[in-house]
Amino acid sequence: MSATDAVLRMADVSRVHGSGANEVHALRGISFAAYPGELVAVMGPSGSGKSTLLTLAGGLDRPTSGTVTVEGTDLDRLSLDGRARMRRTSIGYVFQGFNLIPALTAAENVALPRELDGASAKEARAQARQALEEVGIGELADRFPDDMSGGQQQRVAIARAVVGERRLILADEPTGALDTETGEEILRLLRARCDAGAAGVLVTHEARHAAWADRVVFLRDGVVIDESGSAPVELLTETAVS
Repeated sequence: MSATDAVLRMADVSRVHGSGANEVHALRGISFAAYPGELVAVMGPSGSGKSTLLTLAGGLDRPTSGTVTVEGTDLDRLSLDGRARMRRTSIGYVFQGFNLIPALTAAENVALPRELDGASAKEARAQARQALEEVGIGELADRFPDDMSGGQQQRVAIARAVVGERRLILADEPTGALDTETGEEILRLLRARCDAGAAGVLVTHEARHAAWADRVVFLRDGVVIDESGSAPVELLTETAVS
């Protein structure tokens, strides 16, 4: 894949939940791309399709129609195991709910994707500790999630998303459990990963967080209504109060 090829490309993607009277159109024929070295912020009111976009981009769900490709691979053509392998090797995902395993330490949680992909335990743990250092909690490597604050758990989740050579980083409100200063540190880390060649997609409702991005994409009712290098004030205002 050349530097000009999109790491993530969504072509005419729709996602419909339910059927008949209960049918909900979460996304309606959107086309979207994220390139190496680029951080894209996705904004929009509650229910606009932001999280659905991320779950499809991460291979956690399949589109009703259209295609989602990561590094040229159509995710819909992969088996369940193939999509899981793609998430372990190429895609880092920061969930709103952390999704840490309580019985594993911080280092073990971060190392798990690398070990599942065949890295030795020693190599995976070393990479995990380095990632924890990057997010500022290296001293908590041997602590269990239940013994951490929400903000510390969020940092572990972010370390897990960036460990190894992830080419695509997807972040769903990654600073939600963090104070302002720590949130800025995390955004600086995401920005640095993109500057080093990864593609990043950041879902946020905060204009100050979107300011870290190269582009801002606005969704409303499952449709892209604006895409630019700067955020129109009226759309930022609408998003902030939604």
